[in-house]
Amino acid sequence: MSTGIKWQKSSFSGAGGEQCVEIAAQVDVILIRESDEPGVTARASHAPFAAFLAGVKTGRFDSYQ
Repeated sequence: MSTGIKWQKSSFSGAGGEQCVEIAAQVDVILIRESDEPGVTARASHAPFAAFLAGVKTGRFDSYQ
């Protein structure tokens, strides 16, 4: 991973900052990682990530089965 990536922490992160989700927007992808595992990064293109966020905001994933 490039060291020039600017990571943004979730606004729901606690003061400790060790258990939070971070994202970084790149030209063609969105990068996602957990701050306690910074070497493990997931990638998603912009449209699928936007659809995922829309689902989160509407509660689509609130029920676990």
